[in-house]
Amino acid sequence: MTLITDSSNPTFDQLPETYCIALDNFSAISLTGEEKSKYLQGQVTCDVNALGEQQLEHGAHCNAKGKVFSVFRLINRDDALLLMQAKTSIGASLTELQKFGVFAKVTINETEQLHFAAVAGAQAANIIQTTFSVTPDNLSPVVQVGSTTVVYIAGNTPRYLLVDSAEQITAHLQQINLPVFSQNVWQLLEIKEGFPNLSEPSIDEFVPQMLNVQAIGGISFNKGCYLGQETVARMQYLGKNKRALFALEGDNEQAVAAGDIIEKQLGENWRRAGEVILSYQADSGISTLQAVLTSDISNDDTLRLKANQAPLSLLQLPYSLTEATS
Repeated sequence: MTLITDSSNPTFDQLPETYCIALDNFSAISLTGEEKSKYLQGQVTCDVNALGEQQLEHGAHCNAKGKVFSVFRLINRDDALLLMQAKTSIGASLTELQKFGVFAKVTINETEQLHFAAVAGAQAANIIQTTFSVTPDNLSPVVQVGSTTVVYIAGNTPRYLLVDSAEQITAHLQQINLPVFSQNVWQLLEIKEGFPNLSEPSIDEFVPQMLNVQAIGGISFNKGCYLGQETVARMQYLGKNKRALFALEGDNEQAVAAGDIIEKQLGENWRRAGEVILSYQADSGISTLQAVLTSDISNDDTLRLKANQAPLSLLQLPYSLTEATS
């Protein structure tokens, strides 16, 4: 079966009402074995022990200094814990998890046999209801329908993630028969929804609060010890964090890469405000960016890309940056 995808990069406003996304560069780290939950509980920021069979959690995997390797969505599937994320952050996180996993009864691998796709947009729920016998929702965001795991991702743009073999994913997308875009459009939605996606050179550079992981419910502050927990707690309770994740947009004909610098105008001068971690370049020349900036940035500030002086404006994120203490 051959799947034809739309290779265009539309702006958000140019997207159809409902559409599919082929997530060819999306994957997951899989943990299996009798101590998988116990082991992962000591490695990540979320409360793994609270994860039910039909639940979805957000979390981050940090090093001992509290710097983030990856931000993931965590689910159960076929007696395995899956840390779902872009392939760009899999490598470093997998290496660290495997390094310490040798001391536990757990097997840790990348799920190369699984493939991923998404249905997104205003009518996505109706499409999923028509295609599958069970539709996930806010109360039960993860359901199993035959061999396919369907995951509801809440947000301003509703999304449903499909997890299965390549053959089954292709069959589902052909049955749904909507325009299929590349993973670039997924990145656009991640930026708009404020969900951090890491790649080099952003891996191992930021503590979770600099990536708004607390704002997406990805940090448990009462679960007990885990790798990097002291730094995360210090940032939370001593108010030491001075950076946060933002979404920006602007006219820009040049491609933007992770690590590119964003500047803020101070009088007649320009000072570094932060750096890009994820970018989406529309065919029309509009850049939509995810960046870690100083947390006092506001809509009153004048911002630009350092490389070509292209002006940028902030986009509204769908959550508050008031730090949670759950």
